[in-house]
Parts: sequence; structure tokens; C-alpha cells
Amino acid sequence: MNNPFKLISQKLHPTQVYALVGESGTGKSYHSKILAEEYGIDAIIDDGLLIQDEKIIAGHSAKREKTYMGAVRAALFDDKEHRDSVAKVLKKAHIKKLLILGTSEKMVTKIAMRLQLPQPSKIIHIEEIATKEEIEKAVKSRQVEGKHVIPVPSIEVKKSYPQIFSNSMHDFFNKKNIFKNLKKSGGKMIEKSIVQPEFSKKGRVEISEAALTQMVTHCVSECDPEVKIKKISIKKDSRGYKFIVTIDVPFGTQLTGKVHKLQQYIIDKIETLTGILIEEVSIVIDKITKVETPPVEEEKKQNMDFLKQTLARFHIDKTVPENKN
Repeated sequence: MNNPFKLISQKLHPTQVYALVGESGTGKSYHSKILAEEYGIDAIIDDGLLIQDEKIIAGHSAKREKTYMGAVRAALFDDKEHRDSVAKVLKKAHIKKLLILGTSEKMVTKIAMRLQLPQPSKIIHIEEIATKEEIEKAVKSRQVEGKHVIPVPSIEVKKSYPQIFSNSMHDFFNKKNIFKNLKKSGGKMIEKSIVQPEFSKKGRVEISEAALTQMVTHCVSECDPEVKIKKISIKKDSRGYKFIVTIDVPFGTQLTGKVHKLQQYIIDKIETLTGILIEEVSIVIDKITKVETPPVEEEKKQNMDFLKQTLARFHIDKTVPENKN
């Protein structure tokens, strides 16, 4: 049975959410525990895992997935059973401060929403706590060697994911190292685990522009068949995809409502189907077209003639024959 005093405390003092944002492979997991130590953060959400007190307490790692797309979906808590199980533990754990890791601000806000958490009150970018040289080294390690970091001791990873465990590393944490404006404090040794996921060995799988173009075309047709697509442009960076869709709309369309509905429909549909993150959908209206309709007056005339003929037949059929006697 839930403790009523604990429930009241949770409502009065909800979890304070922080976020660490950076491109894939730039060292977010590597620096997350140092950041958590600095801000007194109790737990970390990283690649599908909920980590507290150097233990994995819920979720499953995206790094165990065999495909890149599977890893993206796990990191975004795309599976309902996965996100519900983590959200349930979050409610019971009564975590005061939580750090969410993600490749973009949109990603961390989406994770917070899916796990029924408040939106991040502070977003930190990896460039604020890591040097250019550290980021370049992390990127090289990811791209060349396929190495990923999980911010928990090796014993935890060996227990849950022995098939992907590679090695462990130790860092001596000192606030002065990354937060130069603060006074030097006592040091602490932090252990992290290095893993090599199956999907990194096989290479990263990309979705072709042709496939995404077909998906967008289908989404527009499904959302509103009267809208005609003129052109679709797709741009991609480490944070996700950006679509520019040029359309023609029929005369009389409420443009603001139509555009917003179309944008949201494309984002929701494609993110659900593929697991990729869409940063932006821009709708460009090229022209407003005339609606082709049948000649109304001619149609009305035909209907009136038919009605007159029907009434005339009815009148003849119901007329009483004249008495000749």
C-alpha cells in the first residue's frame, strides 16, 4: 500500500530534472557521473537505463540492441512496456534530482514526457563541461573502435549485459577539473564500463531519403487527400532530421490549423514507425488552388426536373376518374 505522506511529499517536491545534451559519441555518458556528483543528482537516465547509486534499477540498455534503429527506439523509450516499467520505478524511488542524457533538447524533453517527469529545469551542453580535445577523442573512440560507455561499475554491466562488456575505466573526480569557478574539493574515484554493442560492430543503419520521402508523401495523403505535394527536402544532422515540405492547398483552407495538423501528423507518424528523431517539419505553401466542383446550377436543374416528373406521375396515379353517368 502506498504511503500517503510519501505521495503528498512527491507532489509538493517533484523530481528536479537536469539534462546533458550532446551529439552522439561526444562523451555524455563518460561525463555524466562527474556532472551528477557536482549537482548532487541522485539518478541518471542514459540509453534506456535508470541508474541510481551506481546500480541499474530499471529499464534495458539501448546498447544491447542488434540494430541501430532498435537502439534509438530503446533510448527514446518508444516501447510502452519499457517506459511504463521505468516510470513505475521512478515513482516508487522518490528521486529528488535526475539527469537525462540525450542528443538534443527535443530528445530529453520527449524522454521526460514519456516517463511522466517534469521538463528539464536546467539543460547543460557537453561543450560546457568537456574540452574540444576530449570531445574529439570520444568521437574517434566511437567511430573507429565502436566503444560506448555505461556510467556504472563493471560488475553491474557484467551481471546484466556480459555479451557486450569490453572493459572498465576509472576517473578521479575533482570539481576543479571541469568547474573552474568552484573551489577545489575532495576527490573521488569513479568507475565506468566500456561496451561494444552489436549494432556498432555491424555499422550504423541509415534510412534512405527515398524511403523517408515516400513516408512523408503517404502521411500527407493520409492526413488530407486534398493537399498536393510539390517538393520534399530532407536534411539530417546528429540531432535528427529536418523536413521541408512544399505543398498546394485548395481554396478556402484554414491555413494555420491545416499546417499545424500536418506538421504534427508527419512527426508523430514517422517517429512512431521508425524511431528516428524529427527536429523540425517546415511546411511551405506554394499556391492555393481552385476546387474543381461539378456545375451546381446544372445539377440543381436536373434534380428539379426529376422531382417535377415524379410529382406529375404521382398526381396522375392518384386522380379519381371522372363519373360519366
